[in-house]
Amino acid sequence: MNAMLETPELPAVFDGVKLAAVAAVLYVIVRCLNLKSPTAPPDLYFQDSGLSRFLLKSCPLLTKDGHIQTALYGKMGRVRSPHPYGHRKFITMSDGATSTFDLFEPLAEHCVGDDITMVICPGIANHSEKQYIRTFVDYAQKNGYRCAVLNHLGALPNIELTSPRMFTYGCTWEFGAMVNYIKKTYPQTQLVVVGFSLGGNIVCKYLGETQANQEKVLCCVSVCQGYSALRAQETFMQWDQCRRFYNFLMADNMKKIILSHRQALFGDHVKKPQSLEDTDLSRLYTATSLMQIDDNVMRKFHGYSSLKEYYEEESCMRYLHRIYVPLMLVNAADDPLVHESLLTIPKSLSEKRENVMFVLPLHGGHLGFFEGSVLFPEPLTWMDKLVVEYANAICQWERNKSQCSDTEQVEADLE
Repeated sequence: MNAMLETPELPAVFDGVKLAAVAAVLYVIVRCLNLKSPTAPPDLYFQDSGLSRFLLKSCPLLTKDGHIQTALYGKMGRVRSPHPYGHRKFITMSDGATSTFDLFEPLAEHCVGDDITMVICPGIANHSEKQYIRTFVDYAQKNGYRCAVLNHLGALPNIELTSPRMFTYGCTWEFGAMVNYIKKTYPQTQLVVVGFSLGGNIVCKYLGETQANQEKVLCCVSVCQGYSALRAQETFMQWDQCRRFYNFLMADNMKKIILSHRQALFGDHVKKPQSLEDTDLSRLYTATSLMQIDDNVMRKFHGYSSLKEYYEEESCMRYLHRIYVPLMLVNAADDPLVHESLLTIPKSLSEKRENVMFVLPLHGGHLGFFEGSVLFPEPLTWMDKLVVEYANAICQWERNKSQCSDTEQVEADLE
């Protein structure tokens, strides 16, 4: 009898105690920091034009702490993430690299009835299997969008590198190859370009590199990027908002990814870039920041002579003024990764260019923007809804503009 009561229930009891302890700590944090009260409407910066008719309808209920949004909710809020079904595509690049992206077909008719594809670039070292990407893709599919999601070169654990090169901060080759595939395969489709964090830098740089890259593009949305790696590097070594700690964590993750491709990048049989030496592998082991990794390894994939040159050339800041399609730039004021000094870049741009809208909520963290209850936030975030809502508004605006043009043409013919 005693044996029956002795141990089988202990794991469940311990789990219950742990959950109760976590819940108690979170409850205290919520009460002390007033985390669940509604936040103020986001700040909007834009010129008064036809595009400015789109205004954010929702005043989100966001937790008032960027670290909780970024780190804690980044795990808790994705527990119930959907699993959209897609097909993986492979593209051989000119240097022998194998680029991959996942293609997801729409699950409903689009609100304007057109064929529209979202071409999506994830954050640093991310891919289509990340939970925040899965959640966004599922929501976009249900709103009538086809989705193509780039898998950053080297990010997928089960895909080997076929050339001594990985993704970098601003290389647009793989994203461009995916966009060209979509344009060729679906000649009738129009594009909505979406980039998250580092992906925001890549998509903005891609659009600004040449006018041809903006053909068939309805609009672009960038979420939580930093705009200038050169200006960001100093802030990333500072301890306020724990940026130095986040820098260390991201550097550690990058080291693991690079070392998982050690043979493809540093093997004896590999034709490495001339500037990439075996000693760089030793320096990689001791690196504690992204800047050290970029200087010792990443910049050398493309032959940059210095870290300064690499950051200047690969940042989108010098390309933003060349983007002429509707562009929405989204950041959070409490993003622990993006220093407030960097936000002058999108704000200044939005004050000069009528096609640009800058959206700045007070809260949301880095790719957080979770809503719902404090302990169990909803997997679908304000960020997900905002991007789709903006894309829908632009699609409708383009449709109305086209209909007005057709009406004017008919009237002119009748005269």
